[in-house]
This record gives sequence, structure tokens and C-alpha cells, in this order.
Amino acid sequence: MLHESRGNTEGPQGGGELTVPMAWLYAEYIADELLRTGDLMPPTSFEYRAGRDALALTIFLSDSRGELSGIRVITQLETWLSLTEYDQAWQEWVRERMELLLEEAAGQAGPGPDVELAELAWRWLEETELLAPDLDAVPGGGALPGGEEDGPKVWTPAWRLGLPLGHLAIHLF
Repeated sequence: MLHESRGNTEGPQGGGELTVPMAWLYAEYIADELLRTGDLMPPTSFEYRAGRDALALTIFLSDSRGELSGIRVITQLETWLSLTEYDQAWQEWVRERMELLLEEAAGQAGPGPDVELAELAWRWLEETELLAPDLDAVPGGGALPGGEEDGPKVWTPAWRLGLPLGHLAIHLF
């Protein structure tokens, strides 16, 4: 199926078919289900979006052979859990995988809609900053005395909030 046009409301031009970004949509669906099951954040919050996008990127980019389906989801949970751990270089891993996908797409007619949506999610995660409690201000990263509202807050890249949220959602699943 060829990706012909995004702006034509009457369908693809020239008899081609639109490519549906199924790999990205499936990764996003799995991420959404994991987060909803964990019930950690309201689905309408920016933090939830950050968690969903970080998880969807992890799921999408770790599926190197296009085999993500039904039963494979359960077998991949440990992989996603290890990729989203606190001490992992997740940001560098995402950059490397995205560069690889874009290099592969350069030899073709350009990136497909899956890669384009992943690229948009990654750009949002990197460029968007959310106001969050400064966990580094508390020795040992523990709970703030008096609650989160009383402690210092810092502007944090969305991926830094979304990644631990996604990790916790996988762990709770």
C-alpha cells in the first residue's frame, strides 16, 4: 500500500492506497492499555501523554522485526521494563533507533507514516517541558515532607516524566 496524500479528503490520488500506520497505532494502543490498567494518572493529563508516548516509542522501536502481535506483547514486557529502567540510557537508545529508521527510509520514498508519527512523538517528548516536583532536591529521591505540593518544582523534559510513569505502568501490569 502506498502513502499517497494526507490532504485529500476524497481519498488517495492516482489509484493508490493510503498506508495506515498500524505499527505505531498498535504500539500506542498497548501503551495506553498499560497506563490505563495502572491507573496512575488521569488520561487527560500531560503527564499521561508523556507516559503513553514514551511507552509507545519504546514498544515501537523495540519491535525490530515487525512481529508485535497478541501473544508477543506478554513476552515483550520484560524487554520494555528493562529499557525503561531508571539507570538505562533510554534517550540515547531512542535517538539511535530513530536515526536507523530514518536512514532506512532515506533509501525508500521517505519515512512511512509509522516513522513519521514516532518522530512527532519523540519531538514532543524532547521539546515539551512539564512542571514537576524536583526529586533531586530530596536526598535519596524519597518522598517530600508535607507532600508534593509543598516541595520545589522544576521544568522537566516530558520524556523524563513519561519514562518512569511508563516503567511503573509496565511493572504494575
